[in-house]
Amino acid sequence: MIRAIVFDFDGTILDTESVAYDAFRGIFKEYGLELSLERWALGIGTWGAFDPYREMEEGLGRPVDRQAIESKYKMSYAERVRNLTLRPGVVETLEEARRRGLKLGLATSSYRSMVEPHLREHGLSPYFEAIHTADEVEKVKPDPALYKLAVASLGVRPDEAVAIEDSVNGLRAAKAAGLFGVAVPNPLTAFMDFSEADLVLPSLAEQPLEAWLERLGTRL
Repeated sequence: MIRAIVFDFDGTILDTESVAYDAFRGIFKEYGLELSLERWALGIGTWGAFDPYREMEEGLGRPVDRQAIESKYKMSYAERVRNLTLRPGVVETLEEARRRGLKLGLATSSYRSMVEPHLREHGLSPYFEAIHTADEVEKVKPDPALYKLAVASLGVRPDEAVAIEDSVNGLRAAKAAGLFGVAVPNPLTAFMDFSEADLVLPSLAEQPLEAWLERLGTRL
């Protein structure tokens, strides 16, 4: 029986993943380079798997001013992220989960300082009984540590919880921790192989929580 749902944040609740890629892609274009989505996607949902600065230096054949580029990236990201809205079906899913008495948690490879302002801005903080971020673990996803913390905080067994993820790195973390995994790809991650997922949904708005929980039940 599913007693808890643990959400990823970036790309799942708010599509900051596309914003980050577009911001860096714009900078690459200024240098006459193309930023490969396939290469960038290696780092989605985790840290350290892809270094855009090294990628730029290899493309140019020379070192770059990383501090200046980072500053430009942060400005572009901040401007773009202001216009973001929640991904379809997120609020409805949270509301229905709360109505059903399901416990709600959040497990993200981002730092708390990056996530909490968005949660407050969109009025989502009160939904989550447990929020675990990169600040609390030695290794982020695909390591299972964040999801292990989440289910422990929620007081449920891993097999009583389902994770909602947008990336393969996140999905692998959830599965390694023993949770069921529902993949809800965003435009940036739609090409990924989610064959490890218990269920793949094009969008949380596609069907109500009850419907996909029932579909998930057929896989248990």
